[in-house]
Amino acid sequence: MADARRLQGAVPDRGKPGRAGGGFPRPVFFWAGAAACTAGALLHLPMYLHARHMGYHMAGMPMDNAMFTGMALVVVGTAAVIAGLLPRHASTVRRQVASARVRAVDDAPLRPAHVALLVVLSLAVTIDVMKPMTLSFVVPGVAKEYGLASPLNPGGSIPVSWLPLAGISGTMTGSFLWGRLGDRIGRRGSILLAGMLFATTAVCGAMPGFAWNVAMCFLMGTAAGGLIPIAFTLLAETIPQRHRGWLMVLIGGNVTLAYILTSWLAASLTPTYSWRILWLAGLPTGLLLILLNRWIPESPRYLLATGRPREAREVLARYGSTVQQIAEAEEEAEAAAARAAGPGAAPPTGYRRLFTAAFRGPTLALTVLAIGAGLMAHSFQMWLPTNLGRLGITEVSSDRVLRDSALISLPLNVLTALLYGLWSSRRTVITLTGLTATALVALAVLADSVAGHGVWLRLLLLVPLWGISATAAVMAAYSTEAYPTPLRARGTSWAAGISKAGGVAILALSVAAVAVPPLGVTALLGAVPLALAALAFALFGPETRGRRLDEIAPERIPARA
Repeated sequence: MADARRLQGAVPDRGKPGRAGGGFPRPVFFWAGAAACTAGALLHLPMYLHARHMGYHMAGMPMDNAMFTGMALVVVGTAAVIAGLLPRHASTVRRQVASARVRAVDDAPLRPAHVALLVVLSLAVTIDVMKPMTLSFVVPGVAKEYGLASPLNPGGSIPVSWLPLAGISGTMTGSFLWGRLGDRIGRRGSILLAGMLFATTAVCGAMPGFAWNVAMCFLMGTAAGGLIPIAFTLLAETIPQRHRGWLMVLIGGNVTLAYILTSWLAASLTPTYSWRILWLAGLPTGLLLILLNRWIPESPRYLLATGRPREAREVLARYGSTVQQIAEAEEEAEAAAARAAGPGAAPPTGYRRLFTAAFRGPTLALTVLAIGAGLMAHSFQMWLPTNLGRLGITEVSSDRVLRDSALISLPLNVLTALLYGLWSSRRTVITLTGLTATALVALAVLADSVAGHGVWLRLLLLVPLWGISATAAVMAAYSTEAYPTPLRARGTSWAAGISKAGGVAILALSVAAVAVPPLGVTALLGAVPLALAALAFALFGPETRGRRLDEIAPERIPARA
C-alpha cells in the first residue's frame, strides 16, 4: 500500500522535520499574498474614516484612489494565497488523498493535543458563525442608508433581502466547494483560505455601493459555509469515541456564543460607527483565524499524498489516529447498495446511495432536521431584529434583548452536549426538537402581548435561541456518526446543504415578495419541521452514543454472502 510505504519511510520525505503539517507548498506566495490582502483591506479605511462627520453614511460617494488600489491588492493577494496553498501535481494528490481515511483510535485517551485543538477549533467556529450572523444586524441599517425596500421602508425599489440571499447562497456553495478543497489543499489550507476571505471581505463595510455589498457578502458566505464542515471532519478524525459526541455538540453550540458576541458588537458599536463597523470587524477576526492555525494539524492523509510521511507520523502519534485504506469499506458499501437495488439493477451512485434501504430512515430524519435548522437560522433568526422592530422595539434595544436571551441560553448548550454524549444522542435530538417546536409556537401566539415587557420577551426567546444553536450542533455531530466511512462525507454534506437550501428558498421568496414574513410566520415555519424531525428520529434514528463509528451503520448492512 502506498500509504503504508510512506509511513515506513519508503517514499522520500519532502517535508521538513518538526513542522507537523505547518508548512505550505509555496510559502513565499502565501505570505506575500496575505500581506497584500491585509494592505488592500486597510486601504479601504481612509474613505470610511473620512465619512465620520456624516455618521459614516457613504452611499453614493465616489471611490478614491486608495480604495481602487486596495481592491487591486486584494484580488492579486487572494490569487497569490491560493497559489501558495495549491500543491504541485494537484490532480495526483487528489486521487491519492481519496484512497485513504484517517480515524481516531476509539479507546485512545484525551490528550493535551486534543484539548489545544478543541480550544482553537472552538474559536474558529465562533469566528466563522459570526460572519453570516452579522447579516441580521446590518440589514436594517443597510436598508435605511441605501433607501432599499424593507418592512420599515416599504417604498424602496430594490429589496434589501438581496443581501442575506447572497450570503446564504454563498454558504450553500461553500459547503460543497470547501469539501473538494479539503482534499486538494488540505484541511489546514482550507481553513487558512477561509480566514483570508474573512479578512478581505471585511472591505464590504467601506463600500459605497449596494451591489458591492452583495458581491462581498456572497464571497464571505462561501468561506463561512465551507469552514465548519472541514472543522467537524477534522474533529471526527482526531477525537476518541468516548469523548467524540459531547465534544462535537459543545463545539457546535458556539453558535450561541457567536450570537452573543455579534449582538454585543451591534449594540455597542453601531450607534456610533454605523452598521459598517460590523463588516469591518471581519479584518482582525479573519487574521486571528490565520494565526490560530499554527495549532491546527494538517490531515495526515494529505501529508502522505504530498510526500511528507515524517509529518504524517508526527500528527498520527500526537492525536492517536490511524490511516485506513478504504477499499474494503467501499467494496462492502457497494455490495450492500447492489443488494438494496435488487437483482439486475444498477447500484445507486452519489447522493442516491444515502436513500438505499439501509440508510433511508436516518437520511430522512436528518433531512427533516436540516430543513428545520435551516428555517430557524435563516428565516426566524435572520429576520428577528426586523420583526422586533415591528413590535415597537428600537434597533439598539432589540440587539440587547437578543444578546441577553442568548447569554441565558449558553449554559443550556453545555447541558445539551452532556446529554448527547452521556445519556443518548437519539433521545437528545428528540427532546431538543420537541421543546424548540413547542417554544416557537408559544412565541408565535404570545409575542405581540408581551412586546412591552422585556423580561417576558426574553423568556419567550430563550428556548428558540438556544434551539437554533443546539439544533445546528447536534445535526453536525449526528451526521458525522450516522454513516459508514464511504458515505460519511456525503451524509454530512447532504445535511449541511439542505439546511442552507431552506434559507435560500425563504430569502428568495422574500426578495420576490419584497416583504419579510412576520414573527409568527417565521416561528411556525421552524416549528413544523422540527416537530416532524422529533417524530422521524423516534421512528428511524439509530443510537450513536458510546459506539465506534464503524459499528453504528453496519448493523443495517446485510452481511456479504
